[in-house]
Amino acid sequence: MSDLSADRPRAVKAPGTLAGIPNQQWISWVALAMLTTGSVASLRAAPTMAVYGLACVFLYLVPAILFLLPQAMVAAELASGWSGGVYRWVSEGVSGPMGLLAVWCQFAMTIFYYPTLLAYVASTLAYVIDPALASNGVYTGAVIVIVYWAGVFVSAKGMKEVAKLASNGLVIGTLIPGVLLVVMGIVYLLQGNPSEAPMDVDHLLPAWTGIASLVLIVNNFLSYSGMEMNAVHVNELKNPAKEFPKAMFVAMGLVLLIFILPALAVAWVVPLDTISLTAGIMQAFTIFFAHFGLEFLVPIIAIALVCAATGGMLGWLAGPSKGLLLIGRQKGYLPPYFQKTNKQGIQTNILVSQGALTTVIALMYAFIPDVSSAYWILSVMTTQVYLIVYVLMFIAAMRLRKSQPDHPRGYRAPALTLLCVVGALSSLAAFAIGFVPPSQFGGGGAGTYALLILAGIVLIGLLPPLLFYKLRKPHWQTEPEQPEQAEVRP
Repeated sequence: MSDLSADRPRAVKAPGTLAGIPNQQWISWVALAMLTTGSVASLRAAPTMAVYGLACVFLYLVPAILFLLPQAMVAAELASGWSGGVYRWVSEGVSGPMGLLAVWCQFAMTIFYYPTLLAYVASTLAYVIDPALASNGVYTGAVIVIVYWAGVFVSAKGMKEVAKLASNGLVIGTLIPGVLLVVMGIVYLLQGNPSEAPMDVDHLLPAWTGIASLVLIVNNFLSYSGMEMNAVHVNELKNPAKEFPKAMFVAMGLVLLIFILPALAVAWVVPLDTISLTAGIMQAFTIFFAHFGLEFLVPIIAIALVCAATGGMLGWLAGPSKGLLLIGRQKGYLPPYFQKTNKQGIQTNILVSQGALTTVIALMYAFIPDVSSAYWILSVMTTQVYLIVYVLMFIAAMRLRKSQPDHPRGYRAPALTLLCVVGALSSLAAFAIGFVPPSQFGGGGAGTYALLILAGIVLIGLLPPLLFYKLRKPHWQTEPEQPEQAEVRP
């Protein structure tokens, strides 16, 4: 892997180091599994699926089989054979320009992702200050801006610090609160209290009321997105070929548990017609704590949930931007300004530039009266942009298996072609459904909604990489391509 600190005149790649990173910066596969789980899974997704009641189990398992499983297994094979993440896979398996498109979409979706994630942080923090603030757009926008820039400051400290904070955030703010929520829900039901959502066998499948009733499933593809994102850190493991697949499968099991069980707990106690997409998890905790006489725990649990969400954000800050840095240097697709790093090798100029756009988008929350509508629109834009990455990744995996069958791989996914076909078709189906407005979307008609989503995809996901590619200069290539990359090309 190339030296991430090449812009520093005295940087020397010493033996036993990776990209100028000293030995103590190696991370364990457990830490990577936790980092990946924290990047993918969050209790904030529970309210979205809780509105389906018991059917949320079905709606989580189907995307897990059609999308999460192919994504995790294919990413495990690719990462165990090719370092660098999605940009390297698509560049070798498809083409350099498509590699740029893939890594840019992976990076650009975070421009939408951070506001939606931090809107959840804002609504959760509101339960510490004043629950009424959860629907206040100005307050939400301010929290998004403040927490994002705090995350940039932490990320600038280095990858080891990010992995440690993300792992701690997952345990403190997701695993412990998730277990507590489910246990309280089970005790609540065992005490004879009725569930707000029907839990009988007749409600295992969602009611069919037209295509709009299934649009929320698209958000599940977003929920499962990101298993491959931390593959850019594969060479920061001491034995990447064995440890990365192990981290992926542990993370996959944790992700399923974190999504399904808390969603059921929310459905048990919060009336379905009052569930907030941003504050639903705190609604459930507030009701449970009131029932068990534990109201004093509301602010404590809110702070814990915030820790988990910010830990997940740190993982997203570190991953996609690093992939963009690598392809920018090795292929010359980024101006030198965006290729600069600090002394820890962190791409701070990219993070700061991204933060400027995130700040602008955060203002939507101040000007759109219905915070839930803004949250939903940005969530769908996030999904649409990211699904482009997966279609390219699945195509690249199939082509690499055929064009480089003897290339060393630490893990070979069984039935790779089938996994890739299923994953790609699922991604395309989710992409198409994403243009249909959900019943919860109250503003404008279907055409207006589709145009809004399309505009976001083109302006943020497609136009910038096209401009970077067309305007690139020879001196923008500041690093040679990785030696191993040249060796394996047919």
